[in-house]
Amino acid sequence: MVAVSCRGSERSTVMSRIFKSPFAGPLLALIAYALFSAHDVVVKTLGGSYSPVQIVFFSVLLSLPLAFLMLMRDKTDGNLLPRRPGWTALRTAAAVWTGVSVFYAFTVLPMTQVYAILFATPLLITLLSVPMLGEKVGWRRSGAVVAGLIGVLIVLRPGQGAGISLGHMAALLGALGGAVSAIIVRKIGQEERNVVLLVYPLMANLGVMGLALPFVYQPMPLADLGAWAAMAAMAFVASLCVIAAYKLSSAIQIAPMQYSQIIWAALFGAIFFGEALDAFTVLGATVIIASGVYIVLREDSAKVSENRPVLETRTRTETGTFPRASQLGRFDEDSDSKGVDDKTD
Repeated sequence: MVAVSCRGSERSTVMSRIFKSPFAGPLLALIAYALFSAHDVVVKTLGGSYSPVQIVFFSVLLSLPLAFLMLMRDKTDGNLLPRRPGWTALRTAAAVWTGVSVFYAFTVLPMTQVYAILFATPLLITLLSVPMLGEKVGWRRSGAVVAGLIGVLIVLRPGQGAGISLGHMAALLGALGGAVSAIIVRKIGQEERNVVLLVYPLMANLGVMGLALPFVYQPMPLADLGAWAAMAAMAFVASLCVIAAYKLSSAIQIAPMQYSQIIWAALFGAIFFGEALDAFTVLGATVIIASGVYIVLREDSAKVSENRPVLETRTRTETGTFPRASQLGRFDEDSDSKGVDDKTD
């Protein structure tokens, strides 16, 4: 018994040292984004047989039990009526169009191209923060935005090859929707209850896609249902890893980790779909990522950004198909009982 107790104590000590390591947070973030990328592999695989409407609908349906388990931990009193209905409606609409757009883009484009375009979301957040948050963006961040948008044009290559396809437009709409959603959460997060921010996009996706489902429905074998369940589980575990990462390390250490998804996209795309890396996509993605990282670094500087809208965007583009990490994380904090604390997204 003494030996068992000693071994248990040693394991506890080792785990404590691991989580106190300065690398623990970034490592958890890398694991999270690897899981998100694996989630997108399943989306692309299912896209060969099913409409994005059906993929979104069943993704939400299988995510709801996990979301409700977290909602049961909400200690705040109140109802589900939004305090800022206009902004909540706009954010909900943005999540719905983002979900179907991003899922469609994954089904028709190489994974690296989809990620490269979605990485423009921080650039769009920076632009939208000016009219929506009153953010003052100096010439350095403005220059980074311009450079990043040039990177998007490099990826899209308008007028070259096959030109801009519907898939490219869907990815751009997804990036725009994700930016709108993130900015709105920064704007109303201190006023709106976290449960409202979490539930509305999920239920709206379920309702809208449910209405469209009869027109596109395809029968699903048990194996495909298992793939949907795996998607829900990966998104949930990835979100929990993001929560833990931000608790262990500062935002400036964690935020850039999202760009690791381009590596997984190249690897998974080659292994599962035979996708070859395109030189223009690599060049454009490099420019976009460099711009995004620079904006994050600038926002971390003192007196440069009051709202830090990009740095405080704590997970990837919102699709409204699973609970966001920033919202799930609030249920673990005692401040939830106050209901008005800062909610970063």
